[in-house]
Amino acid sequence: MESEPHASPPVLAAYSYCEAVTGRQARNFAYGIRLLPTPQRRAMSALYAFSRRVDDIGDGALAHDVKVARMEETRALLTRIREGEVDEDDIDPVAVALTHAAGAFPIPLGGLDELIDGVLMDVRGETYETWDDLKVYCRCVAGAIGRLSLGVFGTEPGARGVDRAPEYADTLGLALQLTNILRDVREDAVGGRTYLPADDLAKFGCSAGFSGPRPPEGSDFAGLVHFEVRRARALFAEGYRLLPMLDRRSGACVAAMAGIYRRLLDRIERDPEAVLRGRVSLPGREKAYVAVRGLSGLDARHVTRRAVRRRA
Repeated sequence: MESEPHASPPVLAAYSYCEAVTGRQARNFAYGIRLLPTPQRRAMSALYAFSRRVDDIGDGALAHDVKVARMEETRALLTRIREGEVDEDDIDPVAVALTHAAGAFPIPLGGLDELIDGVLMDVRGETYETWDDLKVYCRCVAGAIGRLSLGVFGTEPGARGVDRAPEYADTLGLALQLTNILRDVREDAVGGRTYLPADDLAKFGCSAGFSGPRPPEGSDFAGLVHFEVRRARALFAEGYRLLPMLDRRSGACVAAMAGIYRRLLDRIERDPEAVLRGRVSLPGREKAYVAVRGLSGLDARHVTRRAVRRRA
């Protein structure tokens, strides 16, 4: 295991645990962060491991009241992390790693409070009437992760418009989350959850839901999917303005993760009913291509050229 002069053996062991959790449970995320320098990669794995813990509480089989209590315990742990009260020899490796990461990078840990708020929406079984309603949820569970990640990445000195970097990171998180919602529409329905806005479902005759491998009788399911795909593409286009503000490797990481989801979106658009038959995913070779494209800076240069044309 690679060592750093400012990271003690207990901290390195804690990071190793978080990286193992990330590699085992978040293949797309892990694929992107492997492009980062070691300190940033470790910090991102600590953020993921804490976020995974929150998600697992929300998705688990515990009783409602127990889930709420566990969430509040996790929020109390976050307060200890924020206040630097977790020692290096603490028995919780995620807390140890995240405390160290928060000391090394200006991570806005309040974003993890937002994540807890968002997962509590799931615990309460909330549904969403409009896109504006759904955006509140998406900002909690995904936009906040974008802003937390930006704390690890930082921005390039002298980059234009960096005051809007958190906004673009947030928007990119929304784009990824909407893609997730489309990909998992059947899985979520089987679990009793509906995320797509009720007014969109009604507009396309899909209010009956998606409990089977075929769309509701008489619905325009393809129209619904294409409508949401266009919304996600607009969010990606806005969020990609972040790329020229990042250094090469951070930009490559973001481009790789976002590129994987954009390609998932392409597949969903070509065959909307695929999301009702099973999980849509990308083969490893396609993910590798996306990573190489990100490292080459093609996406960042494309965004920069487009911005120059707009100003002209």
